[in-house]
Amino acid sequence: MATVELTADTFETTITTSDIVLVDWWASWCGPCRQFAPTYDKASAKHDDVVFGKVDTEAEQALAGAAQITSIPTIMAFREGILVYRQSGALPPAGLEQVIEGVKGLDMEDVRAQLAAQQAGAAAGADAQNA
Repeated sequence: MATVELTADTFETTITTSDIVLVDWWASWCGPCRQFAPTYDKASAKHDDVVFGKVDTEAEQALAGAAQITSIPTIMAFREGILVYRQSGALPPAGLEQVIEGVKGLDMEDVRAQLAAQQAGAAAGADAQNA
């Protein structure tokens, strides 16, 4: 599958309606971004069960700001709409492959349970602060 340009209009729909989505945050002036692009494109051709999105941080500054992108390239992986991986810096082909296989191998029931526990802990902390 080829990479897909993501915009503010398509970002949320893409990550919530696809099982696995990788997102490459990049800019045309970024040397490491340009070096990483062929690796990302080759992986997209190999994994047709994964959506490979790209966000041009220059064209989508508000989206990049909302995602708190401070360094590019940044790679994010979403599984079932949940952010499960985020790292700044270009990955070598083997590293990207390891991330993809790791995301595919996640036990999403466990991920959701951990997320619920974190949210419950944060809510308890907020309640304690407000008491």
